[in-house]
Parts: sequence; structure tokens; C-alpha cells
Amino acid sequence: MLLTLENLRERIPYHGALLGFFSLMTSAALIGANLVTLPAIEQAARDDLKVSLLQVLPEGLADNDLLADTLSVADQGVSRTVYRGRKAGAFSAAVFDYSARGYAGEIKVLVGVDAAGTVMGVRVLKHAETPGLGDKIEVAKSDWIHAFEKKSLENLSLTRWAVKKDGGEFDQFAGATITPRAVVKAVKEGLQFYAAHRAEISGEAK
Repeated sequence: MLLTLENLRERIPYHGALLGFFSLMTSAALIGANLVTLPAIEQAARDDLKVSLLQVLPEGLADNDLLADTLSVADQGVSRTVYRGRKAGAFSAAVFDYSARGYAGEIKVLVGVDAAGTVMGVRVLKHAETPGLGDKIEVAKSDWIHAFEKKSLENLSLTRWAVKKDGGEFDQFAGATITPRAVVKAVKEGLQFYAAHRAEISGEAK
């Protein structure tokens, strides 16, 4: 029997081959699009990170490219990236992220400190807290996050690194104490991390 296009279409293998062809073409298109857009996505992520790094350090504290001066520090089984600021070549600041459990999940903050370990700035990088309550940790929603500036383990005792409801220094939010409590914990533990690895981070360790 003569094999025509109509006869071929009636056979099951034809439909499988056709589906496979279109799947292959779709996959190839997706891979191609990913290869084209990936550099732009990576550059956008780097730009966003650079903006965040500069937000937690006062202007003039560092004159180097923080993204180009990083150090991986082992911290309780986790490799933590530290961005190091330098002024005229001398170590002057460090920026790193730290996390704590909030009401709705992990809250990740970016902490900037000077060489002595004093907080220069804090910004929230990630959270899933309740809009209108817990989101006051965002700098765009309130000034609360600025309360950490100029604080350190030296000028504020560990017991004061808490919300006022717990006998500490920092305000809590009405109806959302868990959220600010988590941020305070993340910043405090971040400062303890820096204090424990200060010599390594600054380059003073022999």
C-alpha cells in the first residue's frame, strides 16, 4: 500500500514524532532566550546589590568597589559572604547579611558596620511579614530601621539588644512584636558574627 501523508497522519508514531518535534523546538527556544537574557539578569542583580550595599554605609566611608572585595567566612557551618569597604586602601567597613525567623518566615537583613563594629546602616533584603503591620521594617514604610545606626555591642549591652517589651532598646509594632524582635535578633547576631571574625575580615589575622 502506498504510504501517503494522510495514511501517515493516521498512524500513532506520526503524532508522537510531531509532538516530540514541537517539544524539542520549544525547549531550544527557551534555552536560547535564557542564554540571551541571563547576562542582563545577572547584571541587574549586581546593580541592585550594589545599591543595597551603598545604602548601609555612609558616603565617604569606603572608596573601593565592595562587590570586587569579598571574603567568604565560615559561620556555624555556613559560608557567609562579607563585602569589605576600604578607604585609601585601608580596611574601613564590612557589609554582610544575617537572618532570623519572623512571624511569616525568614527575615534577611543587610548590615553595614565600620571597622570598630558600629552599625552604619541596616536594610531588609527579604521578608514575608504582614502588610500594614510587619512591613514597617522596610525603610520605605517607616523610619524604624534607622534605630540601629550608631549602635554597637560596645555602647549597648546584650540585654538591651531587644524590643522594649522584652526590656530592650528598640520599639515594637502594635500587633506585630514578633517581626521587630526578629530583626533585632538578626542584627545583634550579625554584630556578634563580626566581632568573632573581625581580625579575619579586616585582614589583621596572621
